[in-house]
This record gives sequence, structure tokens and C-alpha cells, in this order.
Amino acid sequence: YYFLENFNIEPEIKNSVDDAISSLLAKDRTCVILDTGISGGMLHQSLDKVKGTAGLELLPVIIFTGKNLSKMEEGRIKQYANSVVMKTAHSYQRILDEVSLYLHLVEPNKGKTATTATYKKLGRLTEVLKDKKVLIADDDVRNIFSLSKALESFGMNILSAINGQEALQQLKDDPSIDVVLMDMMMPEMDGYETMSAIRQMPKFKKLPIIAVTAKAMAGDREKCISAGASDYITKPIDKDQLLSLLRVWLYDRN
Repeated sequence: YYFLENFNIEPEIKNSVDDAISSLLAKDRTCVILDTGISGGMLHQSLDKVKGTAGLELLPVIIFTGKNLSKMEEGRIKQYANSVVMKTAHSYQRILDEVSLYLHLVEPNKGKTATTATYKKLGRLTEVLKDKKVLIADDDVRNIFSLSKALESFGMNILSAINGQEALQQLKDDPSIDVVLMDMMMPEMDGYETMSAIRQMPKFKKLPIIAVTAKAMAGDREKCISAGASDYITKPIDKDQLLSLLRVWLYDRN
């Protein structure tokens, strides 16, 4: 709540889905952040109730959860929700990034109610990717090509490595790299070993590293974080989620 207020966003807190729906019908809101904790284990029913209410069918919903979701669970949720944010050390920046996207979508209609300062702050989140160096470590060149193409369109500079040893050498050769996308299942030296080695180098203690895994299993995120990852994303990579993670970590790094 207080974090969003710092960006001149006006949040309103409700402790139940029914109270939230009543408030949404009474006031014009840009989006909803639904914490899975208030759904009482009935998240899908809560989403059904929100999206099934006349006038709220198109309202963007951001799910905020501390639970590791399987691909099946995430797929079901995304039938109703626009994005899913995991509770991590940088959760609030992720939430801000997601909310800012919807604020920008409605900005032309806001007139003078949205302050210039708000959009200057939010604009920095979207511009932060330009000219940043990203190292993509993945043994599948098709993944490197696909990600490179997407990230270059935002003005990012791409370096690549097909195994852990190459990734370490790239960092030694170019310590100005801003962020690393690390595939966990590389041969020879996997992502876990590589991240541990990176964190042993003092100059890279705080380098943002986003772990990329092939599956979402219970405990995966914790394992990645304990090995040195800053954050975590699963394959197939959702480009919007990746861009959100990159914006958050690079904005915070700045």
C-alpha cells in the first residue's frame, strides 16, 4: 500500500472478495491486485466471482501469491488473470511494474488527475532496458536467438554463452554486464554451479541473475534463490513476465 502511494497511485485495501467487488462497482478503478491469501484456498471461485460480475469482465487482475504454481495451475489462473506475481524480495517492484502498464494504457483518459511526476517515475521503469547488457546463458541456440530478438527490440545489447564456463568467461571479459538470464540445465557446468561461482566473485555479488528452468516444481524457486539467483522464471518463457522482471531488477540496480 505505502509503496504504491509513493508513486502517487491511490490503492484501496479490502479484506474480502465481496467487499472488493462492492467497491469496484462504486468507484472507477484501473486494476485489481488479488492476494491469494484472502481467497481462502478458493482462488478460482474468487476469480470467477470478479470476472462474472457485470461491468468487471474486462478489469485487469494481477494475482499476488507466495505459492509455487505448476504450469497447469498458472494456465488455469491466466484464463482469468492478466499476470501472476510471486512473493519475493522484489515483489513490490514487480507489482508496481505491472500496475504501471495498466496506468499507461488509461493515461490518455486520465486528464489532469494523473500527475506528471507519476508518469515520469513509471516511465523510467519502461525505459530502463535501453542500452543495458544482458548475458543469455543457454545451451540451446534457438532459445538464445528467440530471446535476443525480443530483447534487442527494446534496445538491449545481447551477449551469449552455451555453457557455464563460457558464461563465467564472458563476465570476466566484460564486467559491465547488467543482468544474466541463466538456464539451469546446461551441460558440463549447470546453472546452479555457474551461479554459485558467479556469487563467489566479489564484483558480481549483486549482479541480477534470473534463473530459467524447464519446469515449475515445488521447491524449484527456493533452490534457485539459494544457489544465487535473484529471481526465477519457467519455460516456455512468457515474454511479458520476463520484461517485467528485467525492468524491476534493472530499475532497482540503477
